[in-house]
Amino acid sequence: MPQHLHPDHSATELGLPPLAQARVAQAYAQAAMDEAALLDLELDFPSGEEWPVQDYIALLEAGGARAFDFGLRVGARMRASSFVAYGHVLLSCPSFGEAVLQTRRFEGLAHDLGRSELVVEGRSAVYLWHCPWLRQLPSVHLPLSVMASIQVFATWLAGRRLPVQELALPHAAPKDATQRRALDDWFGLRLTYEAPVARARFDAALLEEPVPGADPALFPLLEQRAAQLLAAREQALLKKMPREAKLVGAVRAQIAERLAQDGARVGQVAAALQLSPRTLQRRLAEAGSSFQQLLDATRRELAMQYLRNPAISLTETAFLLGYAEQSGFNHAFRAWFDCTPQQWRAR
Repeated sequence: MPQHLHPDHSATELGLPPLAQARVAQAYAQAAMDEAALLDLELDFPSGEEWPVQDYIALLEAGGARAFDFGLRVGARMRASSFVAYGHVLLSCPSFGEAVLQTRRFEGLAHDLGRSELVVEGRSAVYLWHCPWLRQLPSVHLPLSVMASIQVFATWLAGRRLPVQELALPHAAPKDATQRRALDDWFGLRLTYEAPVARARFDAALLEEPVPGADPALFPLLEQRAAQLLAAREQALLKKMPREAKLVGAVRAQIAERLAQDGARVGQVAAALQLSPRTLQRRLAEAGSSFQQLLDATRRELAMQYLRNPAISLTETAFLLGYAEQSGFNHAFRAWFDCTPQQWRAR
């Protein structure tokens, strides 16, 4: 079984539903079903418009047991229709930077497998794909299929293969040298393995390039439709979500809203949610969390967001996160990332 040596963000941090409610759209799963059929895999596919995430990952690993490059084959089969409504939104984006932005916004229409992030570091841009399920459901072929699908779709959008400087995957390298070379050849570079998160590094100038053949006039209509579908899906998820999971989301929202006003304290948040502090702490414990854990997770997530904006100083970042002293922020940041905020921003 593949081992993932580095922890990634939790589902809560990524805004994903609990694993029991996490789903994959049938349109997205179709590529894996088609590849499984070519291998004569005898599996019972879920019926309906959505798959449980566990079933989708199990399919990928079953295929991977028969073909070392199964994830690669699945990713190569992805088309605009695989990404539900937002695939067509991408076709109307004026630039590749806008396409990445819309991917991050509407990824949930296709699946709850993980979430995308884009970090610009000077002249380099890094696309990161975070998956919280790999700790419970180790998979080689899930991140492999995702990164392959991105390369295929980007190549199709651009009309040429876009140059990638680095591509890293979060599992161990294949032991078979022939298999490793085959994967390198397909991606067009030497892959890196055992990374903290799946990532691709490329020239940031690509983000400014126009998408050939895009029709920006269609963008408002397509974007509106995708937004409506996403809102409907989120409402449906909210109705199915257990009471404890809803509470975790509400507490995180209250913390984020109150940090800069020094109001992210358990008593104040409990009062805003019309609960006593003791009841709030008890219900969070029942949900497998605590107020301090949610406070730390929210601060950590916002810290990365603020540090990516050069217009926000380190002092302002500490204030926005509710720290009375810069030293308190520095101490917490080092515990999260094993470096100072200055070092993290300079990367």
